[in-house]
Parts: sequence; C-alpha cells; structure tokens
Amino acid sequence: MTAGTGHGYEKGRAKRREIIDRAMASFGEVGYRGASLREIAARCGISHPGLLHHFPTKESLLLAVLRHRDEADGRWLAADEATGLEALRRLVGLVALNATRRGIVELFAVLSAEATSATHPAHDYFVDRYRTSVASFEVAYTRAHDEGVLRPGIDPRTAGRQLVALMDGLQVQWLLDDSATDMAEVVRAHVQAQLTVPL
Repeated sequence: MTAGTGHGYEKGRAKRREIIDRAMASFGEVGYRGASLREIAARCGISHPGLLHHFPTKESLLLAVLRHRDEADGRWLAADEATGLEALRRLVGLVALNATRRGIVELFAVLSAEATSATHPAHDYFVDRYRTSVASFEVAYTRAHDEGVLRPGIDPRTAGRQLVALMDGLQVQWLLDDSATDMAEVVRAHVQAQLTVPL
C-alpha cells in the first residue's frame, strides 16, 4: 500500500465517522423519518452523492449509527466475567457516562419510541436490544443473589426488567428537564436498596 493510498483510506474513515456523528445528531433531533440525507450531507460539507458513496441508503446509515452507539457502550456492558455486584456497579457507571453524552441519550430516546412501529427499519434492532438488556440485567441480579448480596424477596427477572424501565424513563426526564435529574444517583439508590452490601 502506498502512503497516498493509506492517507486516502484514513480520510475516508474520518469522513465516514463525521457522517455518523452528524447523522446521530440529526436522528436525535428530528427522528429517523424526519431526518434528510441531503441535510446530513450538507452538515458534513459534502454532496448528497458523496454521502451515498459511504452509505448507499438511509437505512444503512441508521444501522451504522446504532452500531456506533453500541460500541460506545460496549466496554461498560461487557460484563460476562464480572460478579453480580461488579456488573451492577458497571450499570450505574454507564448511567453516569450517559449524563455526559446528551446526543446519544437523545438519539436512543427518539429512535426507540419511533421503532415501536413494526415498519420502522430499526424495529428488530430495538426488539433485540431490549430483550438482550433485560436478560443481561437479570444475569447480574442472579449472580448477586448467588453471591448472597441481594436482599431476600428480590426476583432477578423482575428486577432486571424494572432496572431497564427505570434507566429509560430517567433518560426521558433528564432530556426534558435540561439535565437537572441526577440519573446516576437515582439508579444508584434504587440498586443499593436491593443489596445487602454497599454498592
């Protein structure tokens, strides 16, 4: 590979990343259906055909945005080897991280609501994501139970579903009250009340 080719490849990757970032902001502001590829291209300083060179369809761009969001959360949610207590700590940490990423939180809130329609291109993605999230949280609570740190009477399956609902509901409150809600503290207090040891 020549130096010029390598430089061109890096420029292409940088432009692709910029398109994803601009699309993330646009989808968060007006939703998938309200966003325009031409407007996203203009925000990136490229032509509409130039954008299509990187992402041939609006749906392919949406899926790239969602994959990027998942990669951003990956290091927090990859808790396969974590104890139940550590996995729950990581979840609280993820909520604190989200409080620094308004654009990502807004994107998720808008698209997850839009995607309840079976015809939305992200419908299957969100169905799978919620199923996976609830299952992951249930595993964390089950491990906490097995470690003897979960309070008696807490059902891991129910607790997992409640935690997903709490986190998503708090994100909407946080967006609407201009970030005044301390999402991490509310989640921390909720989880702590379910444990017999300090979180």
